[in-house]
Amino acid sequence: MEETKRIEKLTKELLGEIGENVDREGLLKTPRRVAKAWEFFSKGYTQNINKIINGAIFSEEADDMVIVRDVEFFSLCEHHLLPFFGKAHVGYIPNGKVIGLSKIPRIIDMYARRLQVQERLTHQIADSIKNVLEPKGVAVVMEGRHMCMQMRGVEKQNSFASTSAMFGKFKNSVETRSEFLSIINRRSD
Repeated sequence: MEETKRIEKLTKELLGEIGENVDREGLLKTPRRVAKAWEFFSKGYTQNINKIINGAIFSEEADDMVIVRDVEFFSLCEHHLLPFFGKAHVGYIPNGKVIGLSKIPRIIDMYARRLQVQERLTHQIADSIKNVLEPKGVAVVMEGRHMCMQMRGVEKQNSFASTSAMFGKFKNSVETRSEFLSIINRRSD
């Protein structure tokens, strides 16, 4: 609660510094709204992978590729505190264990709700799945639109960044990697 009050105070100061009238009707509740928004934007710092997984790892003899694709993510660029967002695609090849599918988007959110660069975010997701499941391979591809590129700087509104992290069979086997990329590039109607 003390952190929320400090963020409110800092927000009010910031509004004044950029030339706004902090007593204007439309801005009276803005510091509180901003503080609450930052609580949500940064909740990944207080989350724990073990609590997110919550025991949802199951013994299974499956050894075919498991893919969860088109998972929307939202994060904040650590360089400008501006949003970047897009879709994440995660694949793994089980090695005696599978994870509840809903846990994959939760893992993505845990890391996305921190100040980030897309490159690190991609690897954190892959490393987390690799460490938890010890699969035969893990692949993560993320496609993001960055407001720091679209709103300022080069101002390229239609650009997006793609990052990938590949481990195990996805890194060592062209065939496995190609199958994964082919599946995530299919569009479903």
